[in-house]
Amino acid sequence: MSVYVKFDTPKEVSDKAYALAETAKDSGKVKKGTNEVTKVVERGAAAIVIMAADVEPPEILAHVPVLCDERNVPYVYVPSKTELGKAIGLSKPAASVAILDVGKGKAVCEEIVQAVKALKN
Repeated sequence: MSVYVKFDTPKEVSDKAYALAETAKDSGKVKKGTNEVTKVVERGAAAIVIMAADVEPPEILAHVPVLCDERNVPYVYVPSKTELGKAIGLSKPAASVAILDVGKGKAVCEEIVQAVKALKN
C-alpha cells in the first residue's frame, strides 16, 4: 500500500467511484490532475476527490488526503489510474480527479461518502 493510501477501499466502492467519475463527466463538472485537484480542494469547491492507488512516485499524491481531511472533503481510492482516466474520458491515466458537481451522481456520491466514513472509523 502506498504512503498516501489511508484505508483499503472495497471493490464495490471503487467501482462506484469509477461510475461516479463517468457520470460527473457527462452531467456535472470534473477537474483532473493533482495540481487542479489541490487547487479545488484548497478553495473548498470539491464535492469528492478520487485518487488512484497505483501512482508512482507516491509523493505526487501524498499531500492530497491530508488536505482533504483539513478541508472536510470526502475522498476515495480506486486501484487504477488508467481506469480513472478512462472514466473521465481521457486516453491517458489520471492520478486524481476532483468532482465539483456530481450531476446525476448525487445518490452514488452519498453512498461512497457513507462507505468511506465507515472504513475510516
